Formats: sequence, C-alpha cells, structure tokens
Amino acid sequence: MNRESMEFDVVIVGAGPAGLSAACRLMQQARDAEQELTVCVVEKGSEVGAHILSGAVIEPRALNELFPDWIERGAPLNTKVTEDQIYLLKDAENARRIPNALAPKTMHNTGNYVASLGNLCRWLGERAEELGVEIFPGFAASEVLYHEDGSVKGIATGDMGIAHDGQQKDSYMPGMELHAKYTLFTEGCRGHLGKQLLERFALDKDADPQHYGLGIKELWDIDPEKHQPGLVLHGIGWPLSEKDHGNSNGGFFLYHAEDNQVVVGLIIDLNYSNPWLSPYDELQRMKHHPLLKQYLDGGKRVSYGARAIAKGGFNSLPKMTMPGALLLGCDAGTLNFSKIKGTHTAMKSGMLAAEAVFEALAAGDEGGKDLASFTDKFKGSWLFDELFRSRNFGPAMHKFGTLLGGAFNVVDQNIFNGKFPLTLHDTCNDYAQLKPASEYKKIEYPKPDGKLSFDKLSSVFLSNTNHEEDQPSHLQLRDAGIPLAKNLPVWAEPAQRYCPAGVYEVIEEEEEKRFQINAQNCVHCKTCDIKDPSQNIVWVVPEGGGGPNYPNM
Repeated sequence: MNRESMEFDVVIVGAGPAGLSAACRLMQQARDAEQELTVCVVEKGSEVGAHILSGAVIEPRALNELFPDWIERGAPLNTKVTEDQIYLLKDAENARRIPNALAPKTMHNTGNYVASLGNLCRWLGERAEELGVEIFPGFAASEVLYHEDGSVKGIATGDMGIAHDGQQKDSYMPGMELHAKYTLFTEGCRGHLGKQLLERFALDKDADPQHYGLGIKELWDIDPEKHQPGLVLHGIGWPLSEKDHGNSNGGFFLYHAEDNQVVVGLIIDLNYSNPWLSPYDELQRMKHHPLLKQYLDGGKRVSYGARAIAKGGFNSLPKMTMPGALLLGCDAGTLNFSKIKGTHTAMKSGMLAAEAVFEALAAGDEGGKDLASFTDKFKGSWLFDELFRSRNFGPAMHKFGTLLGGAFNVVDQNIFNGKFPLTLHDTCNDYAQLKPASEYKKIEYPKPDGKLSFDKLSSVFLSNTNHEEDQPSHLQLRDAGIPLAKNLPVWAEPAQRYCPAGVYEVIEEEEEKRFQINAQNCVHCKTCDIKDPSQNIVWVVPEGGGGPNYPNM
C-alpha cells in the first residue's frame, strides 16, 4: 500500500492530559532554546476533549509547573474543593459518615478543583497550538510503524471510507504515515497500540499484571437550592457490599461543580467474580440511596459516559521506554488510585518525557534510541515518589476487602506516610477472577424509573455517540464461536452486563441464538477488551471521529 507520509521530530498519539502536556513542554523548551522543533498530535476523537472522561477532582500540581500563570490564562478550573465528605453506605437506606481523620489522607482534597477534564484538555490544546504544535483531531492512529532495526518509526492513521465488507466506498481516503524521531503513546487506559507495544517489547515482564476499574459517570443539572459548589462526596459499601455480589470492590463519587451542576458516578474494580453483576445497573440503583437522592431528586440528567481506568499503580508500571518511543500517562498506568486521580500524574509523565526527548534532540540525536534518561528523570521525580507511596493501596483492597483493606490503607498512608515496610502484590488478572454463573444467584435489578434511574440506550444517547454505520466493526472476536459455545454456558455471556453501553446481546430467534455486537453504541470504555473471561474481544480503533462526543465531561 502506498501512503503519503509526513516527517516530524515528535509524534504524539492522543490529545489527553499526558500528550498535550508533553506537546506544550516540548515547544516551551524549543522556544526557550530558540530551536526549531516540529511536533504533531493525532487524536481519534472528533475534537480535542471529545473522548475525555474523568470524575474529576483535579490536583493542579503538574499544571502549576507547566503553566504557572494558568489562572490568569483562564484555565477552566473554577471550583475549589470546599469540603470532603466520605461515607459508608450500610444498606439501601442508611449511611454513616466516616470522620476525615479516619480516612486515608490521600482522599483529602484541600487545594484541588472540581472540573471537567475534557474542558481542561481543550484549553491545553489551545495552548499547544499557540506554541506551534500541529493537532489533527478526527484521525485515529491504527498502526505502529517500525524501522528495519525494530525501533519505532511512527504511526499510520486509519483508512477512511471502508465499508463493512472491507470494500472501498466512494468516500475512501487512505491513511497517512506520520514518521518521527520519537513517538509518544498517550492513548489513555488500555490503549490499543500501547497494548501491542507492551507485548512486542515485553515492557511489563517485571511488573504485576495491570488492574482496572470501570468508571461510569453522569452529569446533572440540579436545584440551585441543593447546590453546594466545591462539595466532594465519596463512599463505599452498598450496593457492592451485598453478599451475592462476589467480592466486588469500588465506590461512588458525587461532586458539586459550577453552574448548578453535579457529577455522580460509580467506580467498580474489574476483578469482581459474579458474572451476573452489571456495573451500569449498580449505579442506577445506587442513585436511589437517600444520600445521593437528596441532591439529584428533581434534577435533570444531561450527559453520560463510561471509561476504564488503570489502577494497578506502582507495582503494575511497565518499562515506559523502548527504541524510538515512550509509553506515558494512563497508557502506562500512572494513575494514583489512592487519590482516585490520574490527571496530574499523567501530565507529569508527559512533561518528563518531553524533557528527556528534547535533551536528546538538542544534542543531535537522530531518534530511535531507548531513552534511559527518561527513566532517570522519572525515578528522581515527585511522580515516582507519589506512586511508590501508594503502591499498597489497590492490593490491600483486593486482598483484604473494602473494610479491612481500607483500614490497612489508613495505617499505611496516615501513620507510615506510604512507606509501610512491606509491599503487597496482586498477581491475578482481573478477567481470570470471574467465576461460573452457576455459583451465584442471578441479580434481579429494578426497572429504571425515568427520574433517577435510566436504561442503557437512553444513556448512550446522552453521550452523543456516533459511528459511521457502514464500516468494519472495531470490536473484533478472535473466535466468533466462543461467545455462544463457551461464554454463554459457563458465564451466561457476561458481555451483556459488563458493557455499560448495550453493545453486546445474545439474541434468541425461534430455537436458535446468536451473538450480536452493536458497535454503533460503543463509548470506547475498553471494558470488553479487559473483562472478557476468554480474552476473545479485541478493541481496535474505528474510523476517525467515531465514538462519543462528551460535552463538559
């Protein structure tokens, strides 16, 4: 295939906080050194921020370093956290507030901001373009390119205008090759190219398996009299604590943002064992708890989204460098789960990479090297120290459960300051934790009432998700027979429930069944790629611009 190519000093895959921070830092250094530098960012979303989803309470530490005058420049961090409240939901009606002194200090949010990460990325994108970065939204990086010596050469964007049967349509446009001296992969959690690089270069051979959670989020307009800007609620317990839920861990969040809006959501660890569990339906019934209902009742839900998060932390970090490339941010797993925050850590990883790459290029490096200088910078940074201090947080919850694990983490964080003289490990893959459906009673979820709880399809509608219908499915099966031949009899085909967008269905027609993939509904959360017990589903990029279009998320 003959494709046009473009040459850059640095190509960055993904316009999230890591990629945009790297782009800005690269160009800041080039400006200060009066050196010419070409930097390109490719983004599969229709615009910068379209695919960005996070809670989000944002710690501004990295932003302070990248743009010390961000307040004067109008960065969209307008709502300072005014109060933290942490709760244990005892059952469907009762809750007990946990004193802040008895919560891990990493959960305290003094000095942080309730904000839309999508809007922050839009702002960072504007700053990057002002500095001379070229940003190409609507172009999905579909392939890693390599030199003959095996080093990373760059990426190729996906072809446009391919029909479902693989034939070229009238609108066909071949992808382009983007070549670079160094390529930075910042695709977010479970990036599909990052996944390939991990395997090709054995980057994770010395790390624990990565662990994941699924975050599901809704944005609500609420009664102004109930609105308390800057109030941050977190909680654990019901409904995930119910005995029939199979060792499921996770918790809720409810943040009061600006403009009489709140965000409410649930994060559930994807190591749960009961295949009847539906994370989406757990959130819907959780909103009926009086603690949450008091804010949402009478309000209007205006947006919906879902995204997997990499929560393995320090113990699951892979080697982040390889010849000609770096793996950064949530693509590598830099989120600090003890804080439930990954924005500042992703940004810092991108900034450190930018410094290592620029130093090499300024010294005449022609690219293709494995930049050990990045590893040195990372190990000497506050990012490394912060992730090291939180290394036990996730494994403690997995090993000891929510309550005992939480107690361990209070001791580790508040007394030992994250330096407890023991490192816990969790070496079991999340997908392998799923047990046969026959071991559990089927969970019967209440029907949505259309006021506080809603069905999946109406939720997907609010995510503004759209894909070109006549294109190859971006949700691929290694073996088309496995869903019905194996997953259905053993696990009652859990894709029907773990997917928060209604993508997967088992359809009964007369006396036959078939497995249906509604790829049009996909919100790009990556849960199927992670949780499928047979590891049979492979998520690849659809045509550029497809997927959700999140506003203010």
